[in-house]
Amino acid sequence: MVAGKEGDWLDNLRNPESPLLGQLAKPAGNMPEGGREGYRKAHGELLALQGVGPKVADCVCLMGLGWGEAVPVDTHVWQIAQRDYKFGKGKHSSLTKATYDAVGDKFRSLWGKEAGWAHSVLFTADLRAFSERLVAKIEVKEEFQDVKAELEGAAAEVETVVKSESVEQKRVKRESQEERSIVKVEEVVVKKSGGRPPGKRRRRA
Repeated sequence: MVAGKEGDWLDNLRNPESPLLGQLAKPAGNMPEGGREGYRKAHGELLALQGVGPKVADCVCLMGLGWGEAVPVDTHVWQIAQRDYKFGKGKHSSLTKATYDAVGDKFRSLWGKEAGWAHSVLFTADLRAFSERLVAKIEVKEEFQDVKAELEGAAAEVETVVKSESVEQKRVKRESQEERSIVKVEEVVVKKSGGRPPGKRRRRA
């Protein structure tokens, strides 16, 4: 069906801010609540293809055409919006078009032009396979923090010992210097007194 379209039909739906390689980027306009005009047009044109629903159209808009505000919504994303972002179910117990659009608008109000990529991060992080990896990373990080704390404690003890030894060495060195100074003073006094130790006088005959 896409191949049967005239000209570069699909490429013409691309976000001008994310052009094909070798083309210059152009502004795509302001960001209203429901997404920019170019995004809404691309989404509508894709929906016109037989078998393409809102989520697939948004996947193509986000990952193929560069429209970052495209938010592919399914029941899983709907649950994330309710659980983490206080998005109410409203009157609908199932994912209707109105609810679909409202969830997308909620994400766009939070992250603007990057809403689709923010949604992808949240969606991936909520999958069991990835959440288990995340928990494992947290455990490793906590274990690393414990080891780091132990190493820092050991380093502090070593530093204390080194400092105390340094102080002791300085004290011994100071006392040694004082003793040498006293000896030198005594030597000078002995020389000046004619070789007699200080405090002793020559006896008269």
